Amino acid sequence: MIGGIAGMAQAQDADAPSPAPSPVSLRLPAPEAHQGVASDGVHVYAIDNDRIGKYVIATGQRIAQWQGERRLFPHMNSCTVAGRELVCAASNYPAVPQTSAIEIFDTKTLRHVRTVSLGFGPGSLTVLDRHAGKWWAVYANYAGKGGEPNRDYRYTLLVRMDDAFRQEAAWTFPQQVLARFAPFSCSGASWSQDGRLYVTGHDRPEMYELALPDAGSVLEWKRTIGIASPGQAIDWDPKVAGRIWSVDRKQTTLVASDIAN
Repeated sequence: MIGGIAGMAQAQDADAPSPAPSPVSLRLPAPEAHQGVASDGVHVYAIDNDRIGKYVIATGQRIAQWQGERRLFPHMNSCTVAGRELVCAASNYPAVPQTSAIEIFDTKTLRHVRTVSLGFGPGSLTVLDRHAGKWWAVYANYAGKGGEPNRDYRYTLLVRMDDAFRQEAAWTFPQQVLARFAPFSCSGASWSQDGRLYVTGHDRPEMYELALPDAGSVLEWKRTIGIASPGQAIDWDPKVAGRIWSVDRKQTTLVASDIAN
């Protein structure tokens, strides 16, 4: 991966400031840049609750867009490109009880192809990524708005799924990362090409490198990395090594950062 050492930090408590942001290589304005971003290396897809914009990275031009009915698409949070499909995590947030669905779009036209309804689950589905022949999902839980009684951010869960989106295994998040999420939860996660897992929270300008544990059910924290945008969903660029895409929701901008190895 490319980039300097700026932005890395050792363990932090809940009140520590975020590390210095990693260098930014590109910013693309996108009115849909509110919840997350996905990339196929040539295009980026800006994600909002009920709309998506497809942009050419080289020019910043929007070449396709989709708008859904808000009653059917109240909260799409993150997406990933899988072949010719854009596969998106969605939920009924902030309504309760929490329900979730997977919304699938054609990457060329952004036509909505189908829905996989997951119904009730262990939280609100905020993340879906493809890695090592499996689907990886995050179910978020919140202390307050959108949360359920007796289940707060500490119940946030990483789930490995098969091709039919059935749970195979699950892990909880380490305490030092949960403390940074609070009172919200995990909004983004993406596996890098070299097989490392990176996650983001809701509002801090930082992401966390995690690893599956050798034993037990708690993910291992490796490092915290500063980024230039405050939380929300992320995606590694499949063509440019070390480039992570994120969104600056206040500026409605897609942000490409260079992350040190």
